[in-house]
Amino acid sequence: MKYLKNFNENINSSEIEAICEKYNITNYTINDDGSIDVDGDVNLKRKYLRVLPLKFRKVSGDFECSSNQLISLEGTPKSVGGNFYCSSNQLTTLEGAPQRVGGVFSCSSNQLTSLEGAPQSVGGEFSCSSNQLTSLEGGPKRVGSIFWCYSNNLKNIDYLPKYYKELDISNNPITKIIKLFTTSNGIGMIYDNRENKDLIMDFIDREMIQQDILLVNRLVEFLDDIGNQKSREELIELLKNDYEIR
Repeated sequence: MKYLKNFNENINSSEIEAICEKYNITNYTINDDGSIDVDGDVNLKRKYLRVLPLKFRKVSGDFECSSNQLISLEGTPKSVGGNFYCSSNQLTTLEGAPQRVGGVFSCSSNQLTSLEGAPQSVGGEFSCSSNQLTSLEGGPKRVGSIFWCYSNNLKNIDYLPKYYKELDISNNPITKIIKLFTTSNGIGMIYDNRENKDLIMDFIDREMIQQDILLVNRLVEFLDDIGNQKSREELIELLKNDYEIR
């Protein structure tokens, strides 16, 4: 452990040291604002936390705070060199989340209705599965590996990352439509190929879904253009429980 010069005298360094010892946090530097930098990993999994016990600034390794009762990400590092896990908490927002993550970012199994506050680029996988998302707005623009967003309430994919390797959008209302024109495993894992990505971008550009409203004639035309003929009646029957049809 080391201290930076000009350490804020209002911060009780002995309390910070005691908390670090309690949670087995080592190789840390206390900054002048009372935050800490950690050279290595931080593991706060299953510690029954409602809030984080410290304010972190930078963690070079993994930061793990899953399986707690967190209601806020206040205090999480601004930068994580490895993976960041905050799954299985009670989060309703990603405000305060790290903005630089070198590996995986997982916020699955929370109560999120929005991705506002998420990092805009992650080096590995991004998982926001098993939440209450109705939109991907605010989510990352670049995902280095798989983008997991299954088991939400997504009716459109307007804010899908521009760059990703594979996409799992299974168990969402939009899944039924996506499976009509992409090569997938039949469940909702969309394979990483240029044809799929081009079709998805074309689908988005045609603006056939507006909030909960499906402009079914546009969908019929789109499918017809790619050689997958479906009648208006077939599509209405397939999608009437998920969308308002116009």
